[in-house]
Parts: sequence; C-alpha cells; structure tokens
Amino acid sequence: MAELIIRSMQEPDLMGYKALRDAMLAGHPEAFTSDAETECQRDLASYRSRLAGGSQGGTLFTLLALDDGRIVGALTCEREARSKVQHIAHLVGMMVADTHRGRGIGRALLQAAVRQLRATHGLAQLTLSVTASNRAAVGLYESAGFVRYGRLADAIRLPDGRRLDKDLMALRLD
Repeated sequence: MAELIIRSMQEPDLMGYKALRDAMLAGHPEAFTSDAETECQRDLASYRSRLAGGSQGGTLFTLLALDDGRIVGALTCEREARSKVQHIAHLVGMMVADTHRGRGIGRALLQAAVRQLRATHGLAQLTLSVTASNRAAVGLYESAGFVRYGRLADAIRLPDGRRLDKDLMALRLD
C-alpha cells in the first residue's frame, strides 16, 4: 500500500465516492441503514450535499482515504442545524473497501474526523449509530472513547428476514 492520504472530499471525487458507497451497500447490507437498490439509482449530483460547508447545519465534511489515488474509505460528519442542538455532530457512512480492511484505515479516518471536530467552534458532542453485531466497528469506536448510550432494537430489517439492532454511541468533544 502506498502512503495513505486522508483528505476532505471535493467535487471531482464524487464518482469514486459513489462507486465505493454502492459497492459497500451491496456487499454489506447489515452495516448500513440505506439500501443498495435505492441508493444505486441516486444521481451523482445528489452526493454534492456531502461536500464541506455546513457550519450552521448539514454536512460539515466528508473525509476520504486514498491509496495510490484510489478512494478506499470514507466518513461523513454532519451537524445539527437547529440552534438548541448545534453543539452536536454525527458521524455517518463509515466505510472501508473490502480490499483494504484490517489496515487501520477506519481508525485513521475516525482519528482525523475527531481531530477536525474538536477544532470546530461550538461542537461539544459527537454521535453515531453502529450495527450492534458488528463487533469490529463497535470495538473501534470504543477504543476512540465512544460510549454506548442506548440500543435501538429492530433498527434494520433486511430482505432475508434478519432484524438487526443499532448501538447508539457518543463522544464528548469538549
């Protein structure tokens, strides 16, 4: 693996981001709330909302992990728009390509996101949800200081009949 680069997603990255996301949704339906069939139909332009710019609500940034110029991981951070909860941000859509699992890319994305969020004025708390049975992901978040504050039972229903719970986790930023 060449030197891994973590950086914010830009407009020219949208096609690679969509390709990674579509592959991850299709290959790991248990890990995502969105479904592959619906999301594969989305227009490329619809992902522009995941670019940086939502300081007062919406997407703050999407970080990409690049290996030799190829997008192999991504993580989006969103901020609450309502004034009473603008101190809360949410991590969504953590993904690492199957070809690059186990190389610390998820950890690198998470650390970069938390570092950037700690430097963002007015943020005090970071939340996420993770499929409770995904022990590797839960372990990663716990190792970064996230604490489970709840579990949403029957959060995801898959076409094969499986019903999956989501752990709700939070990290204090201040």
